Amino acid sequence: MANAVADFFDRRLDGRTTPMAVGDLLVIALVFSAGTVRHNGLAYVVSNPGYLAATIAPFLIGWVVAAPFLGAYAPGAAESAKAAVPLALRSWVLGDIVALAIREILQSGGGLPPLSFVAVSLGSGLLGLALWRTLFFKLR
Repeated sequence: MANAVADFFDRRLDGRTTPMAVGDLLVIALVFSAGTVRHNGLAYVVSNPGYLAATIAPFLIGWVVAAPFLGAYAPGAAESAKAAVPLALRSWVLGDIVALAIREILQSGGGLPPLSFVAVSLGSGLLGLALWRTLFFKLR
């Protein structure tokens, strides 16, 4: 069983994608930090750093859970934007679902988040990751 898991990750994770992975995490953190500041104001966010961390953490966790399984860091992702961007986009769809589930569990409000929030979190993550990965290959 341990060998099967190791083999799976060997096929799904390429060390050459490490700089891109760091950027992915930073982009996700920046996108959701910007949204948090937009909705709550900079003064509130600065005076409540735990609030910001609690807001962006589910999205980072969702990404870390989804990205390796859907190939965001597979060997092909290190080759070109043409390969890397679609891998990120499909990974973000699952990552966003995981993040929204975590948020609902932690807020214990039950039910589904508003459709507008789902659309914004999905769309902003897709846009942020697509732009970042395209820029990554242009600057390389």
